[in-house]
Amino acid sequence: MKVSHEHDTQLAMHLYRVFAKSFKSVNEHVVNGSKIEGFNPTSFAVMEVLFYKGRQPIQQIGAQLLLQSGNVTYVVDKLVERGYVRRRPCPEDRRVIYAELTLPGEQLMQKLYPLHERHIQHALGGLNEEEKQQLISLLGKMNKHAEQVQITRR
Repeated sequence: MKVSHEHDTQLAMHLYRVFAKSFKSVNEHVVNGSKIEGFNPTSFAVMEVLFYKGRQPIQQIGAQLLLQSGNVTYVVDKLVERGYVRRRPCPEDRRVIYAELTLPGEQLMQKLYPLHERHIQHALGGLNEEEKQQLISLLGKMNKHAEQVQITRR
């Protein structure tokens, strides 16, 4: 069965709206949880990257969070002021500065991260295990295609 271009376009637009609305709802649920702990969403996201992945070049944190480097620098500055993060120069390349959690930052994330996981689990609780696996697979496929399209347009 051949699908018309117009029908495919309308279906793609509908999928985009449902996807965006779903992401917004889940994200707001998770973000509200991080606000309770005294972090804005960006600060908590930086802390989460450092907790989950360890020491990271500041420039790479921004890329992982889809933030501009100036925003990441500002957020890292605030987290340094609060004593949760420290900067470390790279011994091999003076242009690279790493951010890493301090001991108080690590301890705080050990306390907060299980709460964060519960917020995400609760927000995604409308799907069973099989549906979550299917969605992971489909979103991965969609992401791979979208990245390939971006590369060909450059």
